[in-house]
Amino acid sequence: MQTLQNPPPHPNRASLRLLAGQALSRAAGAPLVAGNRVQLLIDGSAHFEAWGAMIAAARHDVLLENYIIADDAVGRHFRDLLIERARAGVHVAVIHDWFGTFGNAGHRFFSPLRAAGVAVRAFNRPRLESPLGWVGRDHRKLLAVDGRVGSVSGVCVSAKWLGDAAHGVAPWRDSGLLIEGPAVRSIEAAFRDSWGGLGDPLPFDPAPEPAACGEVALRVIATQPAHGAMFRLDSLIAGMATESLWISDAYFVGIPTYVQALAAAVTDGVDVRLLVPGSNNLPAVAALSRAGYRPLLEAGIRVFEWNGSMMHAKTAVADGRWARVGSSNLNLSSWLANCEIDAAVEDAGFATQMQAQYLHDLERSTELVLQGRRPRPRGSVARNLRGGSSSRAAASALRLANTVGAAIANRRVLGNSERGVLTVAGAALIVLAALGFWLPQLLAWPLATLCGWLGLSLLWRRLKRVRAHR
Repeated sequence: MQTLQNPPPHPNRASLRLLAGQALSRAAGAPLVAGNRVQLLIDGSAHFEAWGAMIAAARHDVLLENYIIADDAVGRHFRDLLIERARAGVHVAVIHDWFGTFGNAGHRFFSPLRAAGVAVRAFNRPRLESPLGWVGRDHRKLLAVDGRVGSVSGVCVSAKWLGDAAHGVAPWRDSGLLIEGPAVRSIEAAFRDSWGGLGDPLPFDPAPEPAACGEVALRVIATQPAHGAMFRLDSLIAGMATESLWISDAYFVGIPTYVQALAAAVTDGVDVRLLVPGSNNLPAVAALSRAGYRPLLEAGIRVFEWNGSMMHAKTAVADGRWARVGSSNLNLSSWLANCEIDAAVEDAGFATQMQAQYLHDLERSTELVLQGRRPRPRGSVARNLRGGSSSRAAASALRLANTVGAAIANRRVLGNSERGVLTVAGAALIVLAALGFWLPQLLAWPLATLCGWLGLSLLWRRLKRVRAHR
């Protein structure tokens, strides 16, 4: 007779917390750093005031990395601050994204910085040896001063974030963090890593590591193209949340894997909400985002659109204990193609502050509901979302590709929200086939251009290797 053994004892709370911390560290690729003081920055004016004070107080170094640095009143103000610090003997280094700054600031803007001794580098200029390398961008927004105080944010150095009062344009809604303590060293390390990838390393050593100055523990997650750390972390948080997961995002294009993780959380009773722009500065991305609303709503995820000029914040808060603020959007570009930086804060007090801000933002938002359904009592005004629009379905290239791939391969059952996409996909393919028969040059010229560009790139790289070998 087989004797039944008693089941192993359930691990205690401390063991579960240790396992959760280990999972978060491995997913994010970043350790939890304790002993920090964190301040939530709301909108551009608060950021620019805090950043200006940080730079003015610099004594050893100023490290600025930002996707957009514009030649406008805000950009010129920070240029003057950086020049003054450089002339005072402070090490100043600046990284801007080539594509992000293109059209916003040129050689004439950066020349005074270089003349004053500020080191300036542009990320990822188009190069023949890397024909598609320009697709990945440096989307980070960070500032580190003296290894003592730093900032991680979604705000760029541009007056656009302040709005235009003369024309009735409200300031952009955005979020960031002011961080003091040992975690600033991680922000500085992220900058040095970016700088070293563009040429010689910085010619000066870091300032001494600051002592603990607060009670907040956080992770600084600095990602590189194809890194995927934020995708792993976002998916893990969706799987670990037990009560609530409230997200704001500027350019949400949810892939099926992440949407399914959010839907599974709702099935388990988690209150999942998504706050997105009502009017987006990138209409094409807005179309992609709206094309994916219906499966979210069908899964029970509450979707809200911001009623202001632009909702640019990239934040998440889960269970009143964990929060994320930074530059990463919930789309494949941020997750896999860009350099991004975010801070994941594990502190109940800060998470409570984030929840309060989120509820305040919902008061200026409109909840979307499926046609024929009533919104739940909590939240703001609701607007019916009508489904089946071919323009929205066609705009969602990513969703369309996933749906068509699933139908052709017969690898899974299509959801109700996906079946309408098949009509659009089938019609589009027939149109392309007709163009190929009757007007082949419309397809041939773009393909020939792409092949020529890639061919020149391969020959150029071959030539460089031959020269290096000689």
